[in-house]
Amino acid sequence: MIPLRLSAVVLPLIVCILLPPFTLGIRSFPTATATAALHGLLRFSEAPEYRNGAGCPAVATSDEPSLVHIAMTLDSGYLRGSIAAVHSVLRHSSCPENIFFHFIAAEFDSASPRVLTRLVRSTFPSLNFKVYIFREDTVINLISSSIRQALENPLNYARNYLGDMLDSSISRVIYLDSDIVVVDDIHKLWNVTLTDNRVIGAPEYCHANFTKYFTDEFWLDPLLSRVFGHRSPCYFNTGVMVMDLVRWREGNYRKRIENWMELQRKKRIYELGSLPPFLLVFAGNVEAIDHRWNQHGLGGDNANGVCRSLHPGPVSLLHWSGKGKPWVRLDEKKPCPLDRLWEPYDLFKQQVVNGGGRGGSEQQPWSFSSSILVGYSHDLL
Repeated sequence: MIPLRLSAVVLPLIVCILLPPFTLGIRSFPTATATAALHGLLRFSEAPEYRNGAGCPAVATSDEPSLVHIAMTLDSGYLRGSIAAVHSVLRHSSCPENIFFHFIAAEFDSASPRVLTRLVRSTFPSLNFKVYIFREDTVINLISSSIRQALENPLNYARNYLGDMLDSSISRVIYLDSDIVVVDDIHKLWNVTLTDNRVIGAPEYCHANFTKYFTDEFWLDPLLSRVFGHRSPCYFNTGVMVMDLVRWREGNYRKRIENWMELQRKKRIYELGSLPPFLLVFAGNVEAIDHRWNQHGLGGDNANGVCRSLHPGPVSLLHWSGKGKPWVRLDEKKPCPLDRLWEPYDLFKQQVVNGGGRGGSEQQPWSFSSSILVGYSHDLL
C-alpha cells in the first residue's frame, strides 16, 4: 500500500516506466458533448458516412490483417489539411471501414491531443483511429537548424518513431503528410510489394540533382560520401511512404537515422531538416512506387512562390509539398489552379457575418462538386 502523501510522486513514475518512452496513446470514444476548448476549433462539417463495398472482409479488432494502417501527424496548424486528407482517403476507398488511422499529435500543441481526438471523432463519427501523443523531448536535442524554421518542428520527425509508437502487432503502415489528397483507392498503395527485404517504398525521382541535398562538407569528406558507394541513390519524398515495420524494428532504423542527426549537430552535412537522414539511410534501397502516388511540389516554388502544374502521367495522390498550402491560398483568394482539386475535400466551415451584423457559421461553398472532381481524377488515372 502506497502512503497517500507519496502516491502523487510514485504513481506518475510508475506510469512513465510502464508506458513507451516515445508516446502516450488516447483511444477515441464517441461523445455528444464538446468541451469549451473543442468549441473553438469545431468548425468542420461532419463527413458523409462511407461504407464498405461488396467483398470487403469483416473487421473485428484493430490488429486484423485486413486493415489498412495509415499514420499521419495531427496539429492545429495543419489540422485543416489533415481533415481533408482523411476525407479524400475515405471517399475513394473500396473498403473505407477497413482503414485504421494512427494520428501523431504534438505534446505541446495549442490544441491538446484530447481536444484533437474529439474533433476527429465529431467530424468522422465512424472512423477507426487512435491518437498518440508524441513526446517532443524524444527528438528535440537531435534537431539542428534548417533553412526554413517550419522544418525544425519536432512533429516532422515523428515518422522516425512509428516502429516504436505503433503496437508491435502492426507490421506495415502507410505514412502520409497532411498536405495531400488521395484520388484513388488507397488499398492499391497498401498492396505494393516491398521486394528484396526493402524496408520502405516510395516514388523515386532519379532525374533530380541528388548532390544538392547535402553540403560540400559532406561530399568532400571521403569517409562520409562513401555511404553511397555501393548504392545508386535517388531522391524520394518522405511525405508518402509504405513502411515494413517488422524490418524497420529488426534493423533498428530509428537509431540509424538518429546517428546521422547526431553527426549533423557536430558537422553541418545537410540543410533540409528531416529528409536528408532518410536519404542517407535508404536512398538507393527504396522500393520504387509509381509516380502517380506522389504528385508532389504543388505547394509551389519555395523561392518565388510560383504555381506548379502536374507532372506528366496519371494521378492517384496530389501533394502540396513546399511553402504554399491550398487552404491558405484559397482563403486569401489567390489560389493556384490545382488548389481547386483540393477544395472539394475541405470540410472546414468558414465564419461569415450576415447582412444583419450577427456572426454565423456556414460550410464553405465549393466552386464545383465532388462528383466532378472524382470524374476528373478518373480521367487522370
